[in-house]
Amino acid sequence: MCGIAGLMYFSDREPTVESLKRMTDVIVHRGPDDSGFWTDRGVGLGFRRLSIIDLAEGHQPLCNEDEQVWIVFNGEIYNYKELRKLLVDRGHQFRTNSDTEVIVHLYEEYGEDCVKMLRGMFGFVIWDRRTRTLFGARDHFGIKPFYYVHNQQQFVFASEIKSILEAEGVKRSVQTDSLLNYLTFQYVPEPATMFEGIRKLPPGHTVTVKPDGSMAIQRYWDPMLEPVNRPFEDYVEEIREKLKDSVIHHMVSDVERGCFLSSGIDSTAIATHMRMFEPIRTFSVGFEGANNETVIAKETAAALGTEHYAKIITQKDFFDSVPKAIWHQDEPVADPSAIALYHVAQLAREHVTVVLSGEGADELFGGYRIYREPQSLRPLSWLPLPLMRALNGFAKGLPAGLPGRNYLLRGTTPLEERFLGNAKIFTEDMKAEVVRMTRSQLQAYKNPVRIAAEYYDKTKHLDPVSRMQYIDMNLWMPGDILMKADKMTMAHSLELRVPFLDKELYELTRRIPVQYRLAEGTTKYIFRKAMEGIIPDFILNRPKLGFPVPMRDWLRGDQGELMVEQIKASGIDSFINLATVEQMAARHRKGEGDYARRLWVIYVFALWHATYVQDQPGRQFAAV
Repeated sequence: MCGIAGLMYFSDREPTVESLKRMTDVIVHRGPDDSGFWTDRGVGLGFRRLSIIDLAEGHQPLCNEDEQVWIVFNGEIYNYKELRKLLVDRGHQFRTNSDTEVIVHLYEEYGEDCVKMLRGMFGFVIWDRRTRTLFGARDHFGIKPFYYVHNQQQFVFASEIKSILEAEGVKRSVQTDSLLNYLTFQYVPEPATMFEGIRKLPPGHTVTVKPDGSMAIQRYWDPMLEPVNRPFEDYVEEIREKLKDSVIHHMVSDVERGCFLSSGIDSTAIATHMRMFEPIRTFSVGFEGANNETVIAKETAAALGTEHYAKIITQKDFFDSVPKAIWHQDEPVADPSAIALYHVAQLAREHVTVVLSGEGADELFGGYRIYREPQSLRPLSWLPLPLMRALNGFAKGLPAGLPGRNYLLRGTTPLEERFLGNAKIFTEDMKAEVVRMTRSQLQAYKNPVRIAAEYYDKTKHLDPVSRMQYIDMNLWMPGDILMKADKMTMAHSLELRVPFLDKELYELTRRIPVQYRLAEGTTKYIFRKAMEGIIPDFILNRPKLGFPVPMRDWLRGDQGELMVEQIKASGIDSFINLATVEQMAARHRKGEGDYARRLWVIYVFALWHATYVQDQPGRQFAAV
């Protein structure tokens, strides 16, 4: 696991090592073990290394035998041994045992199609001196980040935005459309970022930049669901085989490894499979109160026989770490569980360098409770469209909080408008009250419904639940789940691996029919059946908790008042109506409504703005 950064100038100008060093020094947390730089006419590559595989020889940038193909690579390729054998049989000669060199020779052999053969998580850039072409790629699901700036003078890329901000000529200002979408999603949907002019290469995409400055982005893989009716028992057996194989591949490393362990089935399944092969360490965090996840995690660890470590996060611990976490995030992600993840990663890094985790299982197997909604709304789905619209208008006129009103509203709203992913914080009406923008700005931007429409248009042939899963795999998972997983673990120089997000496993799960995913009133039904007899019985049917952060209660005390003061001092008054924010906070403290999530979204944006726009990037956190 590493950090990459670099520059391509559309002229004969050669980047300096000093400029590359600035870009990589700021992400030393991604690679504290080593650094490397290489420059040539028009191009410069920089690298920070966290040593995981081939500790002695994995230095980058790395090249082929005649130094015509150079690479910087962040990630892990789990099938690199099989690919290496294939390439040796074709006459390629290797100087190292690293997975990085495999990509170089794979590119020599197959060109840009090399990316289709990789099994793993990655963000890499290859410089082909023969054609003076830059070729970059991001993994299938978006586990690893890839940011870039492209203009008439240069192409700048990096694993983190803070590196790009160190490059010459890159400005930092808020992208107002991104802010509007962030207020709904609690993250900025790809390929945009919160910064004007800085973009994300989407998951499953490659980028090719030519010497004349032209750029082409291509999609090489699509997580489209393709349900196939086959016997239930066949799928159960294949899930067991594929998950076991994925965990085996994800355990390959030359350093100590462990596993995050919560109260749920996903992380328990990963830890159980790891324990089949070796003694392991497991890690959990929780908050004081009825939903303290460490209690169940400790019971699970005892049942599995792991060496377990746990930590209770206090309110002070939580809020003291927020500024550091936001600096590491690069752009605001207002998922409170990101802060819990920051703490469990800090705990794990005291003992191991690699952890496996359960991210992705909910998207693959249908694990979110919201996926059960199409079935509950089915009685209204048969209504003629004119009657549905009339009922929707009637429901809007009912008093808020009236029993049945919300059911009527959701049941008479098309799926394409009511489900935009797992978070929907501010509605468009709410945004009009809280932002300082004109009505024309609010009507003209590419809003969340229009963003989701791109994916709904591709899934008209699928059932509603499958369409929702596809939305989440393209928006929620890379924008929230995987973004916080990468940034919060790398903040502590910890490599996180996600065996559920394995392309070989997904080739199976994409074909599971919806009636196997959701059945008998539960989510992830087939996965639960597949894990029977493998994981402890008391975990099999536990409801999903996630990281239940007690934000609602915290913001009713002094912390809520302090939060408002920090928001007011952050310099966001040109974007956000601070009087509205103060009103929300006052109502929340009085118990006149639950505004915790909305306040948190604005608070995270405010601290991000204070760190990255109002002031210089927070270098004081660089060594944290």
